[in-house]
Amino acid sequence: MKNKHNTMNSAAAGKTFIKMQSQLLEDDDCACFLVEAIAKKSQNIKWETSVDNQKVGHKLIRRVSMDKFYALVTGQDDAFYQICMVLPEVIQKVVETEGENLVPHDTVIDELREIAKESSIEGTDLAFAMAIYMLGFSSYAGFNSMLTPEIVKEMQTSDRISTYVKMILKNSYGTDNK
Repeated sequence: MKNKHNTMNSAAAGKTFIKMQSQLLEDDDCACFLVEAIAKKSQNIKWETSVDNQKVGHKLIRRVSMDKFYALVTGQDDAFYQICMVLPEVIQKVVETEGENLVPHDTVIDELREIAKESSIEGTDLAFAMAIYMLGFSSYAGFNSMLTPEIVKEMQTSDRISTYVKMILKNSYGTDNK
């Protein structure tokens, strides 16, 4: 398994593919996975790349999104979603226990809070976390049922966050704003 967090250039992709191909030659009872933490969409596909300007691929060398990988490992389609649902509570407990030194000043968090404020949303920790998750995981199992694909395509990121937080608040508390 190769955990791909950021974009690989073609040389790195080729080198990774060759390593995976070598693993398949050494062990005929395995499969190799390029796991994308934040993939453009939920997927489990044959990974095809270029090595020495030639397109290569193998059915046992797979490119998978995080949700599909967790599903393979656990046998539960929405395992990644389930983990994400408990993270806000776990993080909150750690922050309360370990103190403020654990949380450095982060402008991304400030920007997300500002988006929520501009949208007239004073959401709960879960709603805020869900808004963050939707930025990268809107097509993943569990998350994809929250918004229709048409809405996701049509809306800008800030609008998508706002709409999603409003939906969570409405479903959780029976109100559009909290």
